[in-house]
Amino acid sequence: MGKTCDYYFAPQSPFAYLGHARFVALAKEHGARVELRPCDIGKVFSVTGGLPLAQRAPQRQAYRLAELKRWSEFLQLPLNLQPAFFPVPADAAAKLIIACQLAHGTETALALTGAIMQAVWAEDRNIADDDTLASLATMMELDGKLLLKTSSTPAVQAEYERNTEAAITANVFGAPWYVVDGEGYWGQDRLDFVGRALAR
Repeated sequence: MGKTCDYYFAPQSPFAYLGHARFVALAKEHGARVELRPCDIGKVFSVTGGLPLAQRAPQRQAYRLAELKRWSEFLQLPLNLQPAFFPVPADAAAKLIIACQLAHGTETALALTGAIMQAVWAEDRNIADDDTLASLATMMELDGKLLLKTSSTPAVQAEYERNTEAAITANVFGAPWYVVDGEGYWGQDRLDFVGRALAR
């Protein structure tokens, strides 16, 4: 039986998008159980000293764009450096993923997560828009309208809040963040280390 990996992320994170498919493949390769934990990265930042993108120093903003371009080209993943809908509130998308996981399991929720991330970074779609979210779920042959309705229930909100509190407890300060055997790994560029941890 494989290990468990806690996967903390924000659906609007470009670096989570760049790492998502590779992480899913890695977990499958090692038979790992994924604890899918979309969380409110804004609340995490407020505790850990992180800053929203617009409040970061110009040097940091410029370097972020250079890194995104490098990784996009290296991984051969399409990525619009200036997407039409970014920054974007991602609470609704995160809760849709949680609703999907509760109704259809982790594997389906991981696939929906990938579709949502791609919608932001490769398709210029607005993941804060209910119709867009329902459409993304429907494209996966899910009942998008029902999932959207479920995502606004108190049970899903409570799970979202639990994920966020768990992230803070686990000392998460950025996304994506992976935890294996109690050890945290920040960023999609740490996936080699995640793979080694899963293999141990």
